[in-house]
Amino acid sequence: MELGKINKVYFVGVGGIGMSALARYFAKRGQLVCGYDKTQTKLTKALEAEGINITYADDIATISNEFTAPAGDTLIVYTPAIPKDSKILNHFIDKEFILKKRSEVLGIISKGMFCIGVAGTHGKTTTSSIVAHILKDTGNDCTAFLGGITSNYNSNVLFGTNNVVVVEADEYDRSFLTLHPDIAVVTSMDADHLDIYGDKRHLEESFRLYVSQLKDGGTLYMHEGLPLEDGISYAASSSATAKAENLRVEGSKFVFDYKDDSTDINDINLMLPGKHNVENTTVAIAIALKLGIEAEKIKQAVANFRGVKRRFEYIVNNDSQIYIDDYAHHPEELRACFDAVRQLYPDKKLTVVFQPHLFTRTRDFADEFAKVLSTADELLLLEIYPARELPLEGIDSAFLLDKITLENKQVCGKDFVIQYVKDTKPELILTVGAGDIDTIIDPLKNILNNA
Repeated sequence: MELGKINKVYFVGVGGIGMSALARYFAKRGQLVCGYDKTQTKLTKALEAEGINITYADDIATISNEFTAPAGDTLIVYTPAIPKDSKILNHFIDKEFILKKRSEVLGIISKGMFCIGVAGTHGKTTTSSIVAHILKDTGNDCTAFLGGITSNYNSNVLFGTNNVVVVEADEYDRSFLTLHPDIAVVTSMDADHLDIYGDKRHLEESFRLYVSQLKDGGTLYMHEGLPLEDGISYAASSSATAKAENLRVEGSKFVFDYKDDSTDINDINLMLPGKHNVENTTVAIAIALKLGIEAEKIKQAVANFRGVKRRFEYIVNNDSQIYIDDYAHHPEELRACFDAVRQLYPDKKLTVVFQPHLFTRTRDFADEFAKVLSTADELLLLEIYPARELPLEGIDSAFLLDKITLENKQVCGKDFVIQYVKDTKPELILTVGAGDIDTIIDPLKNILNNA
């Protein structure tokens, strides 16, 4: 399906972070956009305020009249997270509408554009957001589809006037194989989504297929140590081609120097904490330099990048309490997040509220989760957020808690967490997870701000 022939778009699962970006994109282009999602959220409310009609009932009677019969200018976009027995989804299938996955639509949009695709099991949202921000802030411009809400733009989609597009390339369900980038980034290839891939070997094979789809003359940037070939390595390491050096903490900022074979940029200020974010920024700088952007402009853009919502986001930061929220839901992400917290606040007691995401991920990485979570000072463990999965016998938060060696730990509900924070007012609290843990952010924020 050609982009120019699309006039009406219906999103089944419109509230997803990637789906909502596409919905905003088509609405901005002037197309009629409607959608369904099972739950009303801040994001869906924002979409409604922007003129997108959304229903929250999985009932074909709620579908707008414009989508009752298939037409050549009508596209239905769905996410694999939608249950196969969804009435709305099956209505569109039975009526033989044109249906595309979100990833396929990204492929349609990016076809013919200069595409920068950022992939990786961790770090892709922040990295793609930094790349897009540098292009925007320096006046070079781009369109961008991101997996998070950027704080600078308060959106997950950016609109550009040129032919450059930055795309967060998602490995889930092999979605990124619809892309043919001019510049490809692979930030990490840790085992994840084993419900899809089965084992790490098949995951790595999928990343190699993604890299093989680089356009002729394209460039691969890969984190140092990844099992890929013919790419430019980057890391906070002296042996990488594009490297971050002299990393230090000054106040609440991380400061570092960038160096590659032809460019040195000293004393780069980064609001985002942690070595992992320094490395995400390093590859973004390397890409910007390749595109011909001046080093000083890049340095200024990095300094004013305010991050992505739910990626080490400060919710409360005052003399009495610090509350940070993060999307981390994999052991390696938790480790990077915890390390950043400890570097910034080595003398404070760390209270962690963690919501595991998926029964299969909890089962597959239970020992790794337990090892990282045991490094907190205090742990409040919520029940597993099932997302697209049905429960697995014997796999619950109590199963995970038993493996955690930390003494001060317990499984509890969200109401208990809110009351606990109200009673104890911890000096340093971290909420982490990819499910619906974000629903307690505002209550905790209000409690701590009024402490």
